[in-house]
Amino acid sequence: MIRVTFAGPELEGFPLNQEGANCKLVLPREGESRSDFDAYFAPDGPDEKIHPVRTYTVRAYRADTLELDIDFVAHGDSGPATRWAQQAKPGAFLGFFGPSQKKIKEFYADWYLVAADLSAMPVAEAVLEQMPVNAKGFAIFEVPSEEDIREIQVPEKFSVHWLIHEDPHVASSAQLDFIASMEWPAGVVQTCIAGESSVIRGLRGYLNNTRQVPRKDTYISGYWKIGLVEDEHQKMKRAEEAA
Repeated sequence: MIRVTFAGPELEGFPLNQEGANCKLVLPREGESRSDFDAYFAPDGPDEKIHPVRTYTVRAYRADTLELDIDFVAHGDSGPATRWAQQAKPGAFLGFFGPSQKKIKEFYADWYLVAADLSAMPVAEAVLEQMPVNAKGFAIFEVPSEEDIREIQVPEKFSVHWLIHEDPHVASSAQLDFIASMEWPAGVVQTCIAGESSVIRGLRGYLNNTRQVPRKDTYISGYWKIGLVEDEHQKMKRAEEAA
């Protein structure tokens, strides 16, 4: 993971308490100057034909210092967002739209189920940090190697589990297998689950059909899909929602 901290007067008035909300990052083209980028940047929304646009999560915002943290997954590939983050240094820039609304606005459950791969770690961590101190539940993180395991801030009564899946470009059933084997506590459960679309499809089916968790208590979302870039994945999601 690469954490990039943005700072500057442009962040004046950024909404408070939106950690975990989505935002859109508009990425400059390779070698593009700030003046050229500003000249192309449309005030009413990004033109994806000119600049790549990627969806990320607000990890933290500090109004006193006008600082915004965004976490990037270091894919090791040539994706525009990964490349930008790996090369980022003071003076680097991009465009920003958002944030949207937070995924979970209130916490009312008897227990919570949080599950994420690397792409969804920022939203999972933000949600865990916002939970009541007496919240209890399970946090399940699927990562490529033991080197990705780190300390996570969770409520005291949470049980944290790390699953290793070395090749994220191969479909995994590790999260579904783990959750299906859990002893399911009684009471109302709220979920915060996100990650690769095939994993999410299996988890959604288990929660909705086997465990019959009401949809109002379930945040579960596919953030990416094996073999697709974000533009293609977003088109697929829109088509599925319209079907």
